[in-house]
Amino acid sequence: MRRVPSACVGDMIMVSVSKGTPDLRRQMFPAVVVRQVRLFKRPDGTRLSFHDNAAVIMTPEGELKGTEIRGPVAKEAAERWPRVANLASIII
Repeated sequence: MRRVPSACVGDMIMVSVSKGTPDLRRQMFPAVVVRQVRLFKRPDGTRLSFHDNAAVIMTPEGELKGTEIRGPVAKEAAERWPRVANLASIII
């Protein structure tokens, strides 16, 4: 009730870039959450959390803006977004 719905791994959100190149800063972009610090539970009963929060910036059409994803990506995000899975180096 009267809460802002929270996002979790694999959800698309709108983000504002705070660090980066000047042409990207202070603009709103859609992004997909690939890691989160908060513990979340998978349907098989395992629990997982990461050391940082991370998202991948995308275009409104669903294409990735970047060419590389550093660090691990959660399996939930990779299954839901195949283009994220193609660029991921590690899928946990």
